[in-house]
Amino acid sequence: MPSVTGEHRLQLYNTLTRERQPFVPLEGRRVKIFTCGPSIYGIPHIGNYRTFLYEDVLQRYLEYLGYAVERVVNFTDVEDKAIVKAGKSREKLEEITEKAAEEFFRNTGLLHIRVPDFIPRSSTSVDGAVEIVGRLLAGGYAYRHGDDIFYDPLKFAGFGKLFGLDMTRWPKQKKRFRLDTYEGKRWNRGDFILWHGYRAERDGDIFWETELGRGRPAWNVQDAAMIFKHLGLRIDIACGGIDNLYRHHDYTIAIMEPLSGRTFANYWLHGEHVLLNGKKMSKSKGNILYPLDLLDKGMSAVALRYYLIAGHYRQPLNLTEKRLKEGEERCRALRDLVRQLTGPEVGWGCGDPLVDRNIDALVEDFEKAMNDDLGVGAACAALHARLVELVSWKSRGCLGKEQAAGIRKHLLRIDAVLQILFE
Repeated sequence: MPSVTGEHRLQLYNTLTRERQPFVPLEGRRVKIFTCGPSIYGIPHIGNYRTFLYEDVLQRYLEYLGYAVERVVNFTDVEDKAIVKAGKSREKLEEITEKAAEEFFRNTGLLHIRVPDFIPRSSTSVDGAVEIVGRLLAGGYAYRHGDDIFYDPLKFAGFGKLFGLDMTRWPKQKKRFRLDTYEGKRWNRGDFILWHGYRAERDGDIFWETELGRGRPAWNVQDAAMIFKHLGLRIDIACGGIDNLYRHHDYTIAIMEPLSGRTFANYWLHGEHVLLNGKKMSKSKGNILYPLDLLDKGMSAVALRYYLIAGHYRQPLNLTEKRLKEGEERCRALRDLVRQLTGPEVGWGCGDPLVDRNIDALVEDFEKAMNDDLGVGAACAALHARLVELVSWKSRGCLGKEQAAGIRKHLLRIDAVLQILFE
């Protein structure tokens, strides 16, 4: 089992501290992770899947290092936009969300993104939301305004600490923001909604009868409710896309930390955008791209996975036809080297002891790159270089049968993380 101490300890860039830090879990070798799942009133695009992929690699690598990972991925299936879409399409909300959920599972399967067997939904976590909102009301962090319930950020010391929000600019005059979500990178400098009191013209038959009254939990409290129900009040790592730095994740901190009086998550990871020909994808620009768009054009799922994980998750990834082809070629070359060294046609040689040094280096190089904030691209480049060297030894008749078995064993363990080397 690889070491997780000393110079090879995993370092993660923590958005909260703005620096790389050694990863130290709260409880021994147990790790709790929450990764923001999709809002399933619509179909996730390729940028969303890049986020899901780096989160998948994170979980797999933690398990590679010997940690027991408890992870929650959620489905947001009840929110303003979903209700509006259902009203316009005259479909039931459940019909819309089930279609999106099925597409999500189809794509995660194709891309070898492992998701938990059970995925909680907003609609199945209302009891958790009701308990949380009730406790925030009792603690003075939240208040009623008509049938709605709002959170006052000024009641929580340290609000905006993840983003680095300048609270001196907070307006003196009270403002309330009633929508679940708002477009763009902006801060709503005012109170945010936790509970939507029922309005027949808006909500139709989508409501719950609760201790808080008839209504539904706002999007801002839904993640907290699912975390609360399935992971508890404290976790090790919270993950998502970079857009979550605006409002969403600081809202979650402000909701969770008053419940325990302690830090909610010790590490925060955020993945950058996928650009399409240098431009951010958006519905308004009409340049949204989905995984099946590329797979239907002949790109293999394994090559797409490689392309989306090889670029460092904290750097924007510019998707162009040229770069996609280059990524596919690099993936094909890497897999070809693996086949030459692990396939049934491997020719045994004398087993030169000097080869052992390169075999051991496969693991050392991989771990060194991955321990540097999940450097998948650097890990793949190092693997390629070592495999080229090993193929050279093989061609000279210096690779023994036991050495070839050792190479295969190492590569299978590495590919439990990468999911790109073997069929």
